[in-house]
Amino acid sequence: MKVARAHARVADPRSEWAHMQSMTLIRENRAVYVEDLCVAGLVRTRLAKSVHVAGWGMFTRLSEEKAARYGRHFSKVDRWFPSSPMCSVCGRVDGKKSLSVREWTCLCGAVHDRDLNAARNILAAGRAERRNACGETASLPAWWGARLDETGTHRGGV
Repeated sequence: MKVARAHARVADPRSEWAHMQSMTLIRENRAVYVEDLCVAGLVRTRLAKSVHVAGWGMFTRLSEEKAARYGRHFSKVDRWFPSSPMCSVCGRVDGKKSLSVREWTCLCGAVHDRDLNAARNILAAGRAERRNACGETASLPAWWGARLDETGTHRGGV
């Protein structure tokens, strides 16, 4: 009983946090895009404790379920998509970087924070995948600059 209570003291706040954060995320956003990380693979590395403590798998599962329940779009970007080494300005892939590299400069002159750059790339990849998915129509807002029948075009026709 003591062990069960100790586990509950850890698991219950973590579960409550995941429910509250996923609900906030889904409530405030009409579309959510996440990177499809290999959680089982991350658990076998030196980051195992951090991955378990963060509860990434549970958080994404809850977010996906709540998005379906509340009519929001939830999508996972492929885990092999180069979100960190790709420049979000020019699209150049600079090559694999170690996790210790937190900031880098592209040849186009843009200075990137690793996490912010990855977030921008994941957002762009998720939006592109949603617009060009088979069987879906491209429902672009009027300010996007492309006609609705032009799937795959970019803002401003570039």
